[in-house]
Amino acid sequence: MSSSAIPALRRALLYVPASSPRMLAKSLTLTADNVTYDLEDSVTASMKDAARAALQAHLAALADNKKKQENRPASIGEIAVRINGASTRHAEADIRAVAALASVDALVVPKVNSPADLAFVEDAVASAGPRTRPLKLLALVESARAVMDLRDICGASSRRGGGAGGGGGGLAGLIFAAEDFALDLSLRRTPGLAEFLYARSAVVTAARAFGLESAIDLVCTSYRGAEGQERLEFECQDGRNLGFTGKQCIHPNQVPTVQRMFSPSKSEVEWAVRVLVADGKASAAGRGAWSLDGKMIDAPVVGKARATVAIAKRCGFDVDSIEQGWKHQEPE
Repeated sequence: MSSSAIPALRRALLYVPASSPRMLAKSLTLTADNVTYDLEDSVTASMKDAARAALQAHLAALADNKKKQENRPASIGEIAVRINGASTRHAEADIRAVAALASVDALVVPKVNSPADLAFVEDAVASAGPRTRPLKLLALVESARAVMDLRDICGASSRRGGGAGGGGGGLAGLIFAAEDFALDLSLRRTPGLAEFLYARSAVVTAARAFGLESAIDLVCTSYRGAEGQERLEFECQDGRNLGFTGKQCIHPNQVPTVQRMFSPSKSEVEWAVRVLVADGKASAAGRGAWSLDGKMIDAPVVGKARATVAIAKRCGFDVDSIEQGWKHQEPE
């Protein structure tokens, strides 16, 4: 399996502080599905203007590099910017600084509590200047109000078509922010994450119901040593079991684990390929339900197999070779 980044798959969304010149430079050497430059939580109030200017210069240099087919290193699938919340005085300045740059693929919008928050961002993007392609939005769900209003938040963006001026790409994903959510509800975060189950399930369900590309799970705050690795793997598996498509990362060493655990395993891909090969033969014989390895196979199982194979291709699996190896698979 290739370790290269997968555009728009967003298994790992890696935050990079925009206030650190060293991290801005280092970010271009990273391998990640998504690098999100952060103008919000990692930047103090006194440093907002300086961080915004430094990030604008950094991203403009990428956008002006005409020698590259893409406006980013090949190891980075997507570049995003986490702006400040729509209710702050910094949000509009953040959007004006980066929204028209060709090197920016998406904006991560924090503290989205209502459709009005996304409407503000979409309109500001449209006013920031023309783009050659749409700018996608990823909304951070951080409060009880946001969870209760997910239908309205997702539906309003869909109806608006990504903003009034054609410069926005509309809502492309939801991100669950556990720490702010815990603060809002006065929750204590526990290792099993049971206190977040309702909210996380709501986020995944809304993302799927409205056909969004991504549902990104909470940050794992442990990232050092064997204990941190164990904690990260548990959270990844738990998130994937709930239906999340990826996870937020706060350190580059979390990215390989997140990418691996939000990708199908080799055995999962082989099983899916076997199901599809056998299903083609079963369908030709007029069989709607059949079995494989003693397990009943019907339309939902076949549908899941198709989805697994599609993701596997985007993750770098040589699906054609696997199919060739199982071309003789028969339905039981």
